[in-house]
Amino acid sequence: MRRAGGWLRRNRVELILLLMLASAVAWFGWLGYGMLPPQILEIFTGPKSPHTFDGEVALAHAQYQCDLGPRPVNTEAHRQLQQYITEQLTQLKWEVERQTFTYKDTPVVNLIARPAEDPRPDAPILLIGAHYDTRRRADRDPDPARRDEPVPGANDGASGVAVLLELARVLDLDRSSYRIRLAFFDAEDNGRLDEWEFIVGSTYMAEHLEPEDRPDLVIVIDMIGDADQQIYMERNSYFKLQQQLWEIAHRLNYGDVFIPEFKWSILDDHMPFLKAGIPAVDIIDFDYPYWHTVEDTCDKLSAESLERVGRVLEVFIEE
Repeated sequence: MRRAGGWLRRNRVELILLLMLASAVAWFGWLGYGMLPPQILEIFTGPKSPHTFDGEVALAHAQYQCDLGPRPVNTEAHRQLQQYITEQLTQLKWEVERQTFTYKDTPVVNLIARPAEDPRPDAPILLIGAHYDTRRRADRDPDPARRDEPVPGANDGASGVAVLLELARVLDLDRSSYRIRLAFFDAEDNGRLDEWEFIVGSTYMAEHLEPEDRPDLVIVIDMIGDADQQIYMERNSYFKLQQQLWEIAHRLNYGDVFIPEFKWSILDDHMPFLKAGIPAVDIIDFDYPYWHTVEDTCDKLSAESLERVGRVLEVFIEE
């Protein structure tokens, strides 16, 4: 004990300097985190398992999108979201390709992400997609005076993007039998407005697939964050793949929200891939009362709903 005490006395100056250095590192680290969007700090600072989908993190991604405001095609908020998606994926070591084209004199941008290092370069390709644009007019709002306002797009837009971004963080690609592609479709949601069609971005992508990039399976997620979640089987979807996903949901004790019954036939981003002969499934909660209204806001979402969908996809990919 005396020897230790003598060492401390002789080296107190060095200890003080080390403590000052440690404090400086902590301070500047805090400043660095402070430059990140506040909703996303938890991804880096919270006690997260590296390979378990976290609904709270996904909800933070959705909230960030909602804070940008409505995100119709070719608006400033829409461009900011493109940048945000790209930055988040790049930080997570995914490479992002911009697929650009023009529709009705309007620039459209699909984003396609792939791992910077793909552990299975010859494996089948699984593409998981969601649209990131929002509808420019709330034409289904119960208040006629508000039908020219843009849709905030919390569930119809932000929820799917949020799940894809959290999947990019947690997926253990070494455990997957697939090469994973994440697609962020543009220009999905302005159908029947100003002579626009629905699913413009995904249609273009499916019609311009290079042979080496042609997916073997496609899963589309849309409007899946509703706190009152009810996900029925969509009638147009490829049944065998759909059945696998709903069986996983049942095994994860999500059978009360992944309901193994057919209810809707939806024109959604899976349809162009089905038309191209690619098995595709739409995971969608179409029993959402705020669809295409000004009340499609982030308070309608829940972390639990986002997590259920994310966990089903994570298990499917990794098993």
